[in-house]
Amino acid sequence: MTIAMAEPEEPEGNFVSRIVKVTPEIAATFLSRDSVNRRLDMGQVRSLTETILRGEWKLTHQGIAFDETGALLDGQHRLHAIIEANTPVEMLVFDGVAREVFPVLDTGKRRSAADTLLSTGAKYLHLLSSTIRHVILFKTMPNDPWSGARAHVSNDRILAAYNEDRDRYGEAVTIGRELSKHLFASQTAAAVGFFVTTDVAPAADIDEWISGLKSGASLDPGDARLALREVPRDTQKRGSKRRMGMRDQVAIYIKAWNSWVEPEKASELRLRRLRKREKMPIPVEVKFER
Repeated sequence: MTIAMAEPEEPEGNFVSRIVKVTPEIAATFLSRDSVNRRLDMGQVRSLTETILRGEWKLTHQGIAFDETGALLDGQHRLHAIIEANTPVEMLVFDGVAREVFPVLDTGKRRSAADTLLSTGAKYLHLLSSTIRHVILFKTMPNDPWSGARAHVSNDRILAAYNEDRDRYGEAVTIGRELSKHLFASQTAAAVGFFVTTDVAPAADIDEWISGLKSGASLDPGDARLALREVPRDTQKRGSKRRMGMRDQVAIYIKAWNSWVEPEKASELRLRRLRKREKMPIPVEVKFER
């Protein structure tokens, strides 16, 4: 059977592209041109700036676009980020793009962190990506809000963190899914709490901690595991005025852990959300004696 192949059509338009190392000075020059860009989103600028400063910028098909008259069509956030970071980066620059394409620029669905992790073969990708993101936030900005532009964690950073500690992240996700059935905390919060506490406690009896949280059997009234089990679940109901954010949930998990590891140092245990200006608790270390 013969299959007829259609002749390729000549593309419309006559734009050209080139790779340019865009310095802050070049970025300022580009921004000084006429522009048909959307309103500037400073949150997006800050996110891109931090990506550049962390050395995570990569050359992709997304870059800067100018129309037939030289007006800037796309890329203002990238250009502002280069200026804010005061760091040159390479990117594609397109000239001669038809202005009619402006309404469809950047309207596609962005790749999520879960999409990025798909190639690893891991399970429960949304929970896994959320866990990794919040572990990174715990390590880098424990006392700042975990929402908004400043709390953005790039997909590349999440993938790199997973590749550095695959087994422990996989274990944390498994434990988080199980513990959330018995605690007030979400699956992500339980997974993050498990990861950051056991990360500094290789000598702790983790099995005893987990079994007590899951069963609650034979726990003394003053046992921190019992206190953690008794935190009301209605704090997580949608629309509840008492609903806790992720930082509060992780903080409560760590407070209970610290009290269980060092009961002699714990005063009256009060498992409640973080008060204003209260810092995130630091997990107690439990290391092997030399």
